[in-house]
Amino acid sequence: MIWVFFIAVGVLVIGAFAALIVGRVGYDPLAEPTTTQADPILSAEFGSGEISAVRFDTALRGYRMDQVDAVLDRLQTRIAELEAGSDHR
Repeated sequence: MIWVFFIAVGVLVIGAFAALIVGRVGYDPLAEPTTTQADPILSAEFGSGEISAVRFDTALRGYRMDQVDAVLDRLQTRIAELEAGSDHR
């Protein structure tokens, strides 16, 4: 009697796979990200309070990489400016 269940499941799996192959069922593993807020951009002379206020949109496995990369680039530039300024003292 259990073999009837396995046959039914097998037929359903084969049918779903066939529908996927012929294009009857859509598959989109990574949809375009949606933005719920403006890009988190730091001002030219940002302070520590502005850094703690930065928020990123979430994505499939974490945060949107383009937003995080932009903020990290700005932080790196600012830290380099501060380091260069302390060398002249």
